[in-house]
Amino acid sequence: MESESAAGAGDAGLRYLSVCSGIEAASVAWRGLGWSPVAFAEVAPFPSAVLAHRFPSIPNLGDLTKIDGARLRGVDLIVGGTPCQAFSISGLRQSLADARGNLSLKFVELVDAADPALVLWENVPGVLNTSDNAFGCLLAGLAGWDEPLLPPKGRWPTAGAVYGPARSLAWRVLDAQHFGVPQRRRRVFLLAGRAGIGIDPAEILFEPQGGCGDPLAGIAPWEGVAACSGNGSPDAGGEAVVCVTGERTHALTAEGADASEDGTGRGTPIVCITSEPPALARSIVRRLLPKECERLQGFPDDWTRIPWKRKSAEECPDGPRYKAVGNSMAVPVMRWIGHRIAKALALNPAGKGRPA
Repeated sequence: MESESAAGAGDAGLRYLSVCSGIEAASVAWRGLGWSPVAFAEVAPFPSAVLAHRFPSIPNLGDLTKIDGARLRGVDLIVGGTPCQAFSISGLRQSLADARGNLSLKFVELVDAADPALVLWENVPGVLNTSDNAFGCLLAGLAGWDEPLLPPKGRWPTAGAVYGPARSLAWRVLDAQHFGVPQRRRRVFLLAGRAGIGIDPAEILFEPQGGCGDPLAGIAPWEGVAACSGNGSPDAGGEAVVCVTGERTHALTAEGADASEDGTGRGTPIVCITSEPPALARSIVRRLLPKECERLQGFPDDWTRIPWKRKSAEECPDGPRYKAVGNSMAVPVMRWIGHRIAKALALNPAGKGRPA
């Protein structure tokens, strides 16, 4: 079993709080960095059971709105992907009027109370374009301004930076297909650094063009992911389900099959079992197994196969596993960001800047 010791819990180094933890992509991604989770915050029953099984000594604080952030003023980083359904193009897009969407502002309140040196937040690209300017509210709250920031030309770009009195911020849309997994999964990653710590989030999230993460002209991004694992570039393409067919990889759009934006897990990726592209051959289409979905997100095999409702791990049902994996972050993207943060901290050892 992958254990908390394997994930680096208890090692010296950066200490982080993970909220809206899900099945803990952050801790899986950051094992080996010597970073330690001090606590999780998850309310959904099945993901909470996964956390208890994989990290038995790490407390789960539950509802993030009930956390006393002032008691956590020793943490170096707060990480979380607040619920995306309110911002997703697949949902009703009620944004901050939806209690799930409003959790992004509760996230800001927690950050202000705990005052960590670094903050990492993730969500769907739909948050960049809402009628109530939710992203501008989030940026202003984290940066330390009283009024929401207004997007240039009426829409927030897929990458940018803001420098405020409380924190410096940078955000970027990253696609999991550029980080070593065969699926298109575009997400906004926002990194904030407390003013005065000497670390610029833009230098962490942005890198020079032309590296391994920038697909060559004429080559589909996923065809080179193995060689480019660990590097990334923004992607402006649409959503699709990626099908692995023998030694080939194809993009297949299937109505209701792509759960990458709504995060509900109701639709799951599908795979074509054929040696030819779907357009050229009769295909047998099936759902991916939970283990295959875990691999698409970069998790170890059977990470979500746990004892559940008085049944053994061998009897764990597929439904909650699909949903938990579909709601998670992509591990390789989080690993890339973690290593970039670690590199910045190595260049500036005082960068954690823990409050006295």
